Amino acid sequence: MRLALPAAAALLVSTAAFAGNPPVAADAGLSYGPRPAYLISKLPEGALKDKLQSCLGQTPQRTDFSIGHRGAPLMFPEHTAESNIAAAQMGAGILECDVTFTKDLELVCRHAQNDLHTTTNILTTDLAGTCVTPFTPADGETPAAAECRTSEITLAEFRSLQPKMDSADTTALTAEAYQGGTAGWRSTLFAGDATSMTHAESIELFKSLGAKFTPELKSPAVEMPFNGFSQADYAQKLIDEYRSAGIPASDVWAQSFNLDDVLYWIENEPEFGKQAVFLDASYDLEGFDHNNPATFPHDFAALHAKGVNYIAPPMWMLVTAENGKTVPSAYAKEAKAAGLKLITWTLERSGPLATGGGWYFQSVSDLTADDSMYYQLLDVLAQDVGVEGVFSDWPATTTFYANCMGL
Repeated sequence: MRLALPAAAALLVSTAAFAGNPPVAADAGLSYGPRPAYLISKLPEGALKDKLQSCLGQTPQRTDFSIGHRGAPLMFPEHTAESNIAAAQMGAGILECDVTFTKDLELVCRHAQNDLHTTTNILTTDLAGTCVTPFTPADGETPAAAECRTSEITLAEFRSLQPKMDSADTTALTAEAYQGGTAGWRSTLFAGDATSMTHAESIELFKSLGAKFTPELKSPAVEMPFNGFSQADYAQKLIDEYRSAGIPASDVWAQSFNLDDVLYWIENEPEFGKQAVFLDASYDLEGFDHNNPATFPHDFAALHAKGVNYIAPPMWMLVTAENGKTVPSAYAKEAKAAGLKLITWTLERSGPLATGGGWYFQSVSDLTADDSMYYQLLDVLAQDVGVEGVFSDWPATTTFYANCMGL
């Protein structure tokens, strides 16, 4: 996944799939924007800063090392055409559609089957009545709440919803106020008239942008089979939409937190299965320690023997703090020794890092004092851990690094 591709002469977007509300036209070239230079300026003096500063005048090139995580949701509504066009303009070589399904079994791009109440305006529309948990206002110490699912609405109804930044104001007393809550370090500047996508439309768009594909089969919020639609049907339909679009398996990294999905692809779609990515949620298990192999729930060698070639844990599981430095964790070493390729997530999903970086930086929080840690961690992940790609909420940062380092 480290092949750097030349910038396309033009990124022309087909708008046929978005009739009535086409996405904005893509730029004719790639751009890093100001953020990489800003982060470099925060780095302490040393070899990494010198190297990155020496590349400030370089021409951006698309690279598969840089993966758009739901597009570029630092500033654009996730899983929209606009978010992914922005990620492509930043040089992301691979783009993500998290895949779930509607009531009429159409595949759509959505981070979770049950996130419509935070990612769309459903609570302020006539479709609010479809929500499995209607909006309830905040009451004393009890926060406002709701739950709305794609599986409760048809594709036509899904298309009628307006995407927004993923957020909720849990102090809200009205559904309208609940639409707020966007983190202060994000922006609603590009949220107006954003365009949602089906999975098939994401394939068309990403192909037109010169990018490759990493769809994630999301865990259903409903019991399966759903209206006769089994988990195997779901996993197969995802692959079928790439086949129908004529996309080669070598351009697709299908993902799932469900190991059975990955094994299904390996057995039933072996060409796609070669690059299927097992998303590792071992962190959810009591007693798990990313530095203690005795606590690892998966035998990495056994996974590889079953045909699993890629594993993707969060960034913090791959590193640890040792003698004041960020170094590879036992998890990273064991996975690599077993022959597994590593992808990781998610850079720039944490906001300002002055307070330690939160969940994604938890294993190196004592070393995380400011935003320069974004590049310091990325450098360790790339050079010492040897990851194949990094998901980012603002792919320009990762693209710049990969271009500078020749990844």
